[in-house]
Amino acid sequence: MPANSTEAPRAKQQGGAQRRGRVLALRVLYEWDVTRHDWRTSLERQCASTRWSAQSAPFAERRLEGVLSRLPEIDEAIARLAPAWPVEQLAVVDRNVLRLALYELWSGDTPERVVINEAVELAKTYGSEASPRFINGVLGSAVEAQPAAPDT
Repeated sequence: MPANSTEAPRAKQQGGAQRRGRVLALRVLYEWDVTRHDWRTSLERQCASTRWSAQSAPFAERRLEGVLSRLPEIDEAIARLAPAWPVEQLAVVDRNVLRLALYELWSGDTPERVVINEAVELAKTYGSEASPRFINGVLGSAVEAQPAAPDT
């Protein structure tokens, strides 16, 4: 994932800090996945070398902690949702966009539609030409597979 910019990506709409936080989390996950560098060190380095908003780094850190603490469970879900694609053979960007999005879906902090849209945007920006469609399909299957929320 090219990360040679010294300026954080600008958000186009409300929720910009969260969008930048997702970009930051994806960059750190990508580095961690490829190199196994300590993710906290990578996050600190990314924050020091790029201008992120004060809200973006804590948002990214919460996502990173969540994804990495539930990684086996998330990867098992990816394997079930995309059985034709072994997790370790997925493109690094696609694998980590899915990890981030599945964690967000499961955490319930963000509406499903927003999670999927944000993941597709990350895939459009950082993935291959086929990535957005693949990400959208896998996440759509994940939403369909989730049990309905109980009535309260």
